[in-house]
Amino acid sequence: MSSDNVYKKIDLVGSSTTSVTDAIERAVERASKTMRNLEWFEVDQVRGHIENGKVAHYQVVMKVGFRLDA
Repeated sequence: MSSDNVYKKIDLVGSSTTSVTDAIERAVERASKTMRNLEWFEVDQVRGHIENGKVAHYQVVMKVGFRLDA
């Protein structure tokens, strides 16, 4: 990350029935299909849904940063 770049952050919510890591990777992969210059992410929240006493799915609320073109 260069000190002379300008970045913008957007919020994403990723989910997965497998893991928190998979939820993050799905969100980043999907965002990369429509956004350019993705460079970093930060996870703000981790939550999930419970069914019959077991974790049914994981959900992450995250910010993704991308470099604005010069």
